[in-house]
Amino acid sequence: MDMILVEHNVSSMKMEVMGVYGWPIWSKEVSEFAWTYDRPESCYFLEGEAIVTPDGGEPIEMGAGDFVTFPQGISCTWKILEDVKKHYVYK
Repeated sequence: MDMILVEHNVSSMKMEVMGVYGWPIWSKEVSEFAWTYDRPESCYFLEGEAIVTPDGGEPIEMGAGDFVTFPQGISCTWKILEDVKKHYVYK
């Protein structure tokens, strides 16, 4: 199974080259919910903190400043610890 990839402290130049700042913004309050990715998603956290646990896997922490890639087909549980605001794009 493909893994969730988290990159910390990604350079603003890389973000600009990828066009991240032009992607739509998704925000969500503190909560917990299950989610399945029907297509790959890349996102950049502007604010907040979350723990995402893939079904049958280990919890992964992510938050402000992180660039995260979710593979198609992965099912997981999101636990938002601090309100999240992120740029996102489906590939």
